Amino acid sequence: MLRGRIWGGAFLLSLAFVLSLALSSGAMAQDGGVVAPDLQPVSPILSLDQDALFSRSKFGQALRANLAEKATKAEAESRRLDTELEAEERALTQTRASMTPEDFAPLAAAFDQKVQRLRAERAAAAEALSREEADARRRFLQAAAQVIGDYMVQRGASAIIDKSAIIVSLIGLDVTDAVIAKLDETLGDRSDLGSDLDSGTDADPN
Repeated sequence: MLRGRIWGGAFLLSLAFVLSLALSSGAMAQDGGVVAPDLQPVSPILSLDQDALFSRSKFGQALRANLAEKATKAEAESRRLDTELEAEERALTQTRASMTPEDFAPLAAAFDQKVQRLRAERAAAAEALSREEADARRRFLQAAAQVIGDYMVQRGASAIIDKSAIIVSLIGLDVTDAVIAKLDETLGDRSDLGSDLDSGTDADPN
């Protein structure tokens, strides 16, 4: 399974636009005294673990499961091809003893070309899977950003930053669990998307 924090910067930059829109609505709500007393923030700045949103929310898990299934199939195909090439190489080695160098050379060249082609195809498949993971995270972000923005406004906060950027903080500023609960409530696992989890259709939280 492909891993890596490839979405940290994109997450924060993309989220900033949605949250800035949410802030204007939040300011109006606060002027009108709409913020619920039990949701008063401990601080105008809250934090969350963005990787946990993707790994623990129902929608994120559905996307990850879809990617894992594809990775498993790719690995199985890779092992099958390796076994096939090993058998072909053994057969070619055995044949070499009974052939002249002139007759054997075209067979060896054809086998080498096949190996090179399969290596290129394998590299292309790995790159495609990497792009799919990046796209899955992007689609997750697009669906999650509005939910996170709405939650920030409810809390009356001015910003939500990634937990990894904090050196020291007070207890109660991490809203990861609360945001995941909101995502699950609003988005679920997006099973309504069906095959669109594969096609790259963007998830609409509305």
